[in-house]
Amino acid sequence: MVYFAIGRHAMQPESKTAEMPHAIRDAARQLYADAFLIRCFEERLLKLFSEGKLFGTVHTCIGQEFTGIAVARHLLAGDLIFTNHRCHGHYLARTGDVEGLMAEIMGRSTGICGGRGGSQHICSAGVYSNGVQGGTVPVAAGLALAQKMAGRGNVVVVFIGDGTLGEGVVYETLNVAARWNLPMAVVLENNGYSQSTQTAETTAGDILKRAEAFGIAAWHASTWDPAHLIDTMECVIGHAREQCRPAFVRVDTYRLAAHSKGDDERPAGELDQYRSMDPLNRFSASEPEEAAVLRHSAESRVSRAVELALPAEFTQIEPESAVSAGRSWQRTEIQGSELVARRIHAALREQMSQDSRALILGEDIEAPYGGAFKITRDLSDSFPGRVCNTPLSEAALVGLGTGLAMAGMRPICEIMFGDFLTLAADQIINHAAKFQWAYNGQVSVPMVIRTPMGGRRGYGPTHSQSIEKHFLGVPGLNVVAIHHRYDPYLLYRDLFAVIDQPTLVIENKALYGERVSHETIGGFWCEHTGGAFPATRIRSSAVPEITIVCYGGMLPEAEKAADRLFEEHEIVAEIICPTQICPLDVEPILESVRTTRRLLLVEEGQVFCGFGSEVAAAVHEGCPELRLLVRRQGAARHPLPASKPAELASLPGADSIVRDCVEMVRNG
Repeated sequence: MVYFAIGRHAMQPESKTAEMPHAIRDAARQLYADAFLIRCFEERLLKLFSEGKLFGTVHTCIGQEFTGIAVARHLLAGDLIFTNHRCHGHYLARTGDVEGLMAEIMGRSTGICGGRGGSQHICSAGVYSNGVQGGTVPVAAGLALAQKMAGRGNVVVVFIGDGTLGEGVVYETLNVAARWNLPMAVVLENNGYSQSTQTAETTAGDILKRAEAFGIAAWHASTWDPAHLIDTMECVIGHAREQCRPAFVRVDTYRLAAHSKGDDERPAGELDQYRSMDPLNRFSASEPEEAAVLRHSAESRVSRAVELALPAEFTQIEPESAVSAGRSWQRTEIQGSELVARRIHAALREQMSQDSRALILGEDIEAPYGGAFKITRDLSDSFPGRVCNTPLSEAALVGLGTGLAMAGMRPICEIMFGDFLTLAADQIINHAAKFQWAYNGQVSVPMVIRTPMGGRRGYGPTHSQSIEKHFLGVPGLNVVAIHHRYDPYLLYRDLFAVIDQPTLVIENKALYGERVSHETIGGFWCEHTGGAFPATRIRSSAVPEITIVCYGGMLPEAEKAADRLFEEHEIVAEIICPTQICPLDVEPILESVRTTRRLLLVEEGQVFCGFGSEVAAAVHEGCPELRLLVRRQGAARHPLPASKPAELASLPGADSIVRDCVEMVRNG
């Protein structure tokens, strides 16, 4: 038999609605009305999919409806939800927005995200979702940190499934949430399966003890007892709100439909057992007339939502315009000659002073250590509580930054070595870079991720790589590389002024000790284009014979080569060094090669599928009428050795640049 529940008021089994006090009866009726609305919505989605009216896939929560309802009953204005691929019930329980969600899943422009996000990627009324398992947990923690800093007493609820327990970022985030006392409730819906694999096959130990190991209070409830579930959620969310501490709850449940669409291999007898336990089925058997009224009302509303969505236009994507920062060159003038490291530090200090929303997150960045390359030295003393040491967890700290940025903060995340970006790749590629577009501009992620990259320091195979090419071309992600001929202070200052999406800043570690100056090789001068992320050109008054394109830490080697080419071989080279390498404004390069018709592309990483390959393709597309001679240079096809002589021999440098330039000019 069923249970009716309103907060801590629960009717006993076999109670009839007619025997209840009116207020309790009405509230109980509303709970079941909400559950029927979610179920009818999900059932209609499966029907629409079978009719070919939906795209991709759909993950329904049939059988799990009361989890979202129990959570929503205890949320206040300003509280937030971050959910997962099985998100429809959570969204409807919180918002009741059947029409907006239906239009979104049907790909219509009238949907809550304009049809861009679809079933798994929603954003409206303080509810967010993403389809990557576990990845939303650190983002939710970032939102919770922002809530805590705002001091309004709000909480963030993040939904995960039992299958998500296999993702390491979940535990990284539980550690941070407990250590930093974040007002976050983790709701784990334990439906016994990770897609088609039983949880018992993949999950060892006790689920609740995993949370308790971090000092996090944990509860246990189920959807088969809605009264207890709602009371439990009151405790869970109340703990997160009142104690400003993370809370964890395991909700045992069972989905009565397939993982997605029709892929269901579970035994029929098992399904029948859980159908008999389902609260809505029990309610329908006990109160058939009342259930029929509630179901009819829900079906009518869902049908109306479909009728409204069908005539609406499918989402339309406007073509993007080509990137161009302008090509009005101006002479570069840099006052003084401070080290690159000091100019970056000055930019961070100014940003922290001028914008109270700015925070710096990273490993070992607080005083007295100040980061592996001392860029953040003394900043934690000057801005206590806003320069924060994180655990060794690149994924968690970038996820935290994403959530903070979504909440209006201006986070700066330091990754100690660029090699470790791989550990945060999911957070960068599938979360931070996607949200603004997928959510149809309803959020922005103005986050800076800065990291030292490159070799020439003898750090060996896993601390010397240049792997930024793996992040080039990611939609929604800007990639910038500093160098010593354009003041990094100015670049960061302009970046902080205009940033509206995640930006990865490559700081080649060999440049930290270089002095920032416009005084380049004899007979040459520096100039740059306009805009926040200019291209730098190093040229002489003579007509150039070859164009050298590089970025970041390769610029000093390119300058040495240009000097030797002129002095030893009487060859005039022109160097183009962009600061924004993705998206790339190719026009400054095209302008040069139209004169030289020879192009040498030099990068410190691997050339295959690299930056140089993209530039070469763009140049050929931009100058189809020219007969161009193009070569690429990059690192050797093996990991970088720790031995300094062997490392230098494995990287492109002045010698190899001179060699190729001479061959191209003399023989090309």
